[in-house]
Amino acid sequence: MKFEHTVRAATECKGVGLHSGAPVTLRILPAPAGTGILFRRVDLDGFEVEAVSRNVARVSYATSLMKKGVLISTTEHLLSALIGTGIDNAIVELDNLELPILDGSALPFVELIQKGGVRRQRRERRYFKIRRELELREGGKFIGIYPSDTHSVSYVINFSHSLIGKQTFCVDLSDGNYVREIAPARTFGSRADEQAMRNMGLIRGASTENCIVLTRDGIENPPLRFEDEFVRHKVLDLIGDLALLGKPILGSVVADRAGHAMHTALVSRLLRDHTLWEETTVDDGAHIPTVRHQTDVEQVV
Repeated sequence: MKFEHTVRAATECKGVGLHSGAPVTLRILPAPAGTGILFRRVDLDGFEVEAVSRNVARVSYATSLMKKGVLISTTEHLLSALIGTGIDNAIVELDNLELPILDGSALPFVELIQKGGVRRQRRERRYFKIRRELELREGGKFIGIYPSDTHSVSYVINFSHSLIGKQTFCVDLSDGNYVREIAPARTFGSRADEQAMRNMGLIRGASTENCIVLTRDGIENPPLRFEDEFVRHKVLDLIGDLALLGKPILGSVVADRAGHAMHTALVSRLLRDHTLWEETTVDDGAHIPTVRHQTDVEQVV
């Protein structure tokens, strides 16, 4: 898409945080062109935290942002939905420290965005176009990004669980592929790991309503939405973490058993080395990632 987009009208949802278990109300509001994605803690006098790499705080089991001690936790699913639906500018208000987990996927956020509608803005969209490859390795983990005229993702996972094993998924984020193939994929966890994680202060809001719960040789809450839902969810997370670049990508990303820490490390390394990329605009006729919205698109300032 040649121009930036925002939501047409404010929309709201309520839920609990996956790790905190705290109740939270979230609103997505329109924002002027050039704003980017801005989180606003309405419970803390409207304190604002930009969704950019310099504000990354925690990246173990979720990607969280912090600015001047104010935390915005578990941002990746909403950021993924915003990227996947072509939203450049939005203000996200919440009244607690963690975004709601909802059903554990990005689909409820996509539906929230679609409910509010999408507006085209007059400012040309600036893309983060990869000029040279960058590869990061850590033990058996890997992530790399390469020059491309589109935004594509390839991800490999390998778990010992019999239901998962080795899974690979590749997607070109164009023609609505995100909404159909990525957004519905849910987060997952093992019942065997539950108590240890709760002892660490994590997954206090987790339930069979918001994640796939793995047992020793199956799942507690079938059916799966996709046979390879596990790797698709990793792609979902990666798309959300890459949103912290602040602009949509023109490049091909390849990941093998990476995770939030490696995703955000890639973002940080890219931003430090300006020889790896350039900012660019595109012509309307260019082959770039697009999203097909069911609602009419209005042009605004």
